Amino acid sequence: MLQIIKYAAIDIGSNAVRLLISNIIKQEGKPVRFKKSSLVRVPIRLGADVFLNEKISLENKKRLIDTMIAFKLLMKSHKVERYKACATSAMREANNGNELRNIIKDKSGIQIDIINGEVEAAIIAATDLHEYIDDNKTYLYVDVGGGSTEFTVIHLGKKIASKSARIGTVRLLNDIVSSSTWRDLEDWIKEKTKDYDKIELIGSGGNINKIFKISGKSMGEPLTYFYLSSLFKMLQEYSYEERITDLNLNQDRADVIIPATRIYLSAMKWSNAKHIYVPKIGLSDGIIKSIYQKTISSLEL
Repeated sequence: MLQIIKYAAIDIGSNAVRLLISNIIKQEGKPVRFKKSSLVRVPIRLGADVFLNEKISLENKKRLIDTMIAFKLLMKSHKVERYKACATSAMREANNGNELRNIIKDKSGIQIDIINGEVEAAIIAATDLHEYIDDNKTYLYVDVGGGSTEFTVIHLGKKIASKSARIGTVRLLNDIVSSSTWRDLEDWIKEKTKDYDKIELIGSGGNINKIFKISGKSMGEPLTYFYLSSLFKMLQEYSYEERITDLNLNQDRADVIIPATRIYLSAMKWSNAKHIYVPKIGLSDGIIKSIYQKTISSLEL
């Protein structure tokens, strides 16, 4: 007997806001399958407000409210049964983050949970990396966002250590990441990976997904440190306008892709990793899996 239910995940990030709607396909005698039905991304870039002014601007408050109203209508149209909305570092650090969360609930009916970096990393881990990794190897999992980056060391299929660093693409664009923050991250990565002979990176986030698409690699093939460093140099040689016109990048991707690449390259250098795998997973995927596994709270639509 075939059963299909729909769940939705809302990820309110520092660079963009996403709505992922997934079909959960259950068939007797077969493993449960999670199939993406719809993905909507709106580049509001809340972090540009918060990391400089400590609050979300009036314009972006209105944009976020309108987006949540639209997401609510889309979920109803798709007949979503349950959903979870999570906000990360931008709303967490905004002086008016809680106030805006209450307004959104009143205007759209959507209830938002503002989560910390550790919870974010745990939800992402729920994507079941065993589908993408070799349990006999050691990996450094790196999820780059606009406001923070989550790091997890995985050895023989088990999580050994994790860290949320306040280093993100929007922060770097605005030059508000201190050298001491970089040094702390470097020390942590070197300390947590020093006992392992060979480490591979797993990268997630919109920027590494775009880089993987540019590479032309087949799913499952890794990118090399050499390729990523060459691409980083090439991206820097192009102007912002040329990255849009010549490289066909969206406006909100053409600037953040450079600091994102810097973060991945730094993690590879400090862990001595030669390859990075890109399974195209992230917070939204983790929310869907966590709703199904009932490891996080969710709401009926």
